[in-house]
Amino acid sequence: MIRALLFDLDNTLTDFMKMKKAATDAAAEGMVDMGLPFSSAQARDLINRVYDREGIEYQRVFDAFLKESLGVVPPEILAAGIVHYRRVRDTYLVLYPHVRATLTELLRRGFRLAVLSDAPALQAWQRLHHLGLEHFFRPVVTFDDTGERKPSPRPFRHALEQLGLPASEVLMVGDWPDRDMKGARAVGMPTVFARYGDTKDTVQSGADFDIDDIAALLGILDSLNQPREG
Repeated sequence: MIRALLFDLDNTLTDFMKMKKAATDAAAEGMVDMGLPFSSAQARDLINRVYDREGIEYQRVFDAFLKESLGVVPPEILAAGIVHYRRVRDTYLVLYPHVRATLTELLRRGFRLAVLSDAPALQAWQRLHHLGLEHFFRPVVTFDDTGERKPSPRPFRHALEQLGLPASEVLMVGDWPDRDMKGARAVGMPTVFARYGDTKDTVQSGADFDIDDIAALLGILDSLNQPREG
C-alpha cells in the first residue's frame, strides 16, 4: 500500500535545465552589453565551466567567472548578469503540464507528498514559493538536511524518517536514474521515472514504472493500491 509520494524537484516538477540555460544565456548577453570583452557565446561557455566545476546550484557563479576571466569583478557587469539572470529565471521557472492538477488530486485522495532535492534549502524553498507549491509538500528534504546528495541513502532515509513510513509505502518520483532511482531502490522504495524531464537520453531507467506525463501517477497508484483477492 502506497501512502506517500516523494518527488524530486528540478526536472520532475519544473523544467529546471530549460530555465537554467535561458537565464544563463540572458546573463551572458547582459554582461556583454555592459562592456564584458567577450562574445555572448564565449561568456556563456565560461560561465558553464564554473557550473561544471562548482555545481549547478553555485550561487556566486558570476563573481567566479568574472574574477577568473578578467582578474577583477566590475560591479556594473556583475549587476547586469544578476539582473538579467533573475528576470529570465522568473519567466522560465514554470510547472510541467498537469503538475498542479495531479498534486491536488493526490492530496484529495489522502496521499502525503514530500520533496527530496539536492538543492540547498533556501533555493528549493524559493522555487516552491515561486511555483505556488509551498503548501503541498511536507517534509521538504534538501542538501542542507544531511550534507549528502543522491544517490546516497542518507537523504532518502531522512525523508522516510520525517514521513514516519517504511520504504515500501513511499513511491519515489524523479528524472535522474543514477541518483533518484538508484538511491530509492537502495533503501527499498518503489520508483517512477519521470521520462518527460529526462535530459540524458536514458534508454533503461531501472525504475518500476516510466511515465511521460505526471498525470500517469494516478493510474499507477490505483494499480498498486488495488485490493488483492484472497
